[in-house]
Amino acid sequence: MAGIYIHIPFCRQKCYYCDFYKTVNTNYADKFIASLKEEMRLQKNYLDNEIINTIYFGGGTPSTLNKAELEGILNYLQRNFIINSHTEITFEANPDDLDKNYLAMLFTAGINRLSIGIQSFQDEHLKRMNRRHNAKEGLISIENAFKTGFENISIDLIYGLPGLTTKQWKASLKATSNLGVNHLSAYHLTYHEGTPFYTWLKKGTLNELKEDESIKQFNLLLGWAENQGYEQYEISNFAKDGMYSKHNSSYWNGEKYLGLGPSAHSYDKVSRRWNVAHLESYVQAIEKGAIFYQDEVLSETDNYNEYIITRIRTKWGVSLQTIKNNFGQEKAVLFSENIQKYVNSGKIIRNQENFTLSKDGQFVSDDIMANLIII
Repeated sequence: MAGIYIHIPFCRQKCYYCDFYKTVNTNYADKFIASLKEEMRLQKNYLDNEIINTIYFGGGTPSTLNKAELEGILNYLQRNFIINSHTEITFEANPDDLDKNYLAMLFTAGINRLSIGIQSFQDEHLKRMNRRHNAKEGLISIENAFKTGFENISIDLIYGLPGLTTKQWKASLKATSNLGVNHLSAYHLTYHEGTPFYTWLKKGTLNELKEDESIKQFNLLLGWAENQGYEQYEISNFAKDGMYSKHNSSYWNGEKYLGLGPSAHSYDKVSRRWNVAHLESYVQAIEKGAIFYQDEVLSETDNYNEYIITRIRTKWGVSLQTIKNNFGQEKAVLFSENIQKYVNSGKIIRNQENFTLSKDGQFVSDDIMANLIII
């Protein structure tokens, strides 16, 4: 099984925290769609005719696509790849795009999983992030999605925002309790270089939330999730009734995937490649019958590091037996030696030959990963 990621680079306006590649220039929309289809044709053999189990529309803002554009992309996927009849097709969307007509179009087109970018239920913070919707529109979009017939709905929330109080975070979680969504992705704000938030932080015009407040908000999230019946299956992802994101889980489980569109990444277990993060350059290259990308062939050490970094974040954790089978006894011994201090400190939980992060370990997961990989 394999997956396909499709990067839709257009946004109607740019959020101040986001570092994903995007553009507000829609003049290239028609050329982009044509280039995307041509890239599918050029890349149709990349996954060796494996059955496609997941398709993910990310961005940017996929909900800038109209009916003809979306249906054209889906039809071209069917023409060039072997699509499982039960494929999970996820579509990221902004709440203000999800009126009843647009939701009906998505449902009819075959989208079966929505990822709605709520981010906050406080208008104050939505404005600070330069989001286009307000809290009421966020709630209405989810209500209308259920009425349309969508059953697999995920929402995104951000905590650790500058000025976000514990009371406000509790209110966002309480609002989520009443929605009935079966998946939540909750991320701590990261200040990415090149974003307005990063610039303002460095200038001192934006104040980062204190670490103890961030920890308190994370603890509130974990307690709330457990109380509401959500399973934390990855540091930032929570699901009810086993409704994991199949697409993201395939990343963490080392499955192959093809990335289409500017800035999209691909992985075939032998190498990684990433398309140019520039719409005009992407279009121009494909119009000449090529794909503008860079790539790297992965060494055994690269694959070992990738396994550690992706799996330690999940509920499945790192398996010592898998390390032995795939990377050899020497790396298994090295891993055992490096992980032991975290087991002793309670930051890692050992269950026979399987290692997962404890709650305390999740707070310092980046440090743990840095000490487990091979430089």
